[in-house]
Amino acid sequence: LSAFTEGEPGEGREPFELPRFWDALGQTFKVTSQEATKLSLAFSRPPLTSAEDSRKLCEDVQNAILAVATVYYWLPKSQGTTLRKMVRDATTEVVEGMIQLTETILSAPLESLSQEQLISTGGVWEACEQVSSLPRDNQAAVASALAACLGVVKDALEEMEHALVEGQDPYSDIVEDEELGFRGNRDTYWSEADRKLLSSCMGLMKASKACLKKALGVVKAYGKADSPEQIAQLDDLADIANEISPSVDELALSMYPPMNQLAVRLNAAKLASVLKKVLEITKTSHVCPPSEEGWVQFLTGAVDHNMNKIKNLTQGQL
Repeated sequence: LSAFTEGEPGEGREPFELPRFWDALGQTFKVTSQEATKLSLAFSRPPLTSAEDSRKLCEDVQNAILAVATVYYWLPKSQGTTLRKMVRDATTEVVEGMIQLTETILSAPLESLSQEQLISTGGVWEACEQVSSLPRDNQAAVASALAACLGVVKDALEEMEHALVEGQDPYSDIVEDEELGFRGNRDTYWSEADRKLLSSCMGLMKASKACLKKALGVVKAYGKADSPEQIAQLDDLADIANEISPSVDELALSMYPPMNQLAVRLNAAKLASVLKKVLEITKTSHVCPPSEEGWVQFLTGAVDHNMNKIKNLTQGQL
């Protein structure tokens, strides 16, 4: 499995046709789903399947998985690394699902269809059905990746807004018991200086959400996957945008009391740097016609404004 997931795609198989690839991948996933059903049914009740039939079943399963892997390798990196990673993840799930189903059958006594076997068979079906919802080109893949990042950042922002609204004690929903002595500890509260800093940190988090929302909008509206240059620009944008949500999470975690203001400054600087890169890459790519440059400039200014405030508020920490 590791050799399969780490291997290189089949570059240079000319001409590569994306529609033909999708037809072939869909077919191999469908066959694998059918083979999983046949295998599961054969070992669902006594009597034991004959050695000859077992060998044939195993060969069919192996051939189905090899076909899935072979078709995956048709997809060259030049079609987009974001697209390729999503196809690879879906393909790996099919292979791992089949491995799990085989292991479940081998470890279960042949009396009746076990719950584990039913779950494992369903797991293979589910993994095989994923092919129908995979993005069909790198523009769709990058839009999907940005939407996923946006969802994570929205959640982090809502959680932090909720903590701030809760008042002076962001842990009030976790610790309710006075006897624990936790509530009286000032380490669970924000000081006045902390709160000033929090406001600019929230500004950066809101800018992160706006960056992703706007980037997603222009990728959907103007993104193309017709040339190697367009495909590469989309991949560059997805790669840097993927760094936003972990950076937002790190900043959010450091914002909880007891707040270490220097750690907050460092995490804010890292997030600001990632956001500036996202905005720069967006601006210089084909997804940003002149009509869209206004919001890029506005958000660049918002990131700088909040970062400068954070630097001024934490000057004494250096």
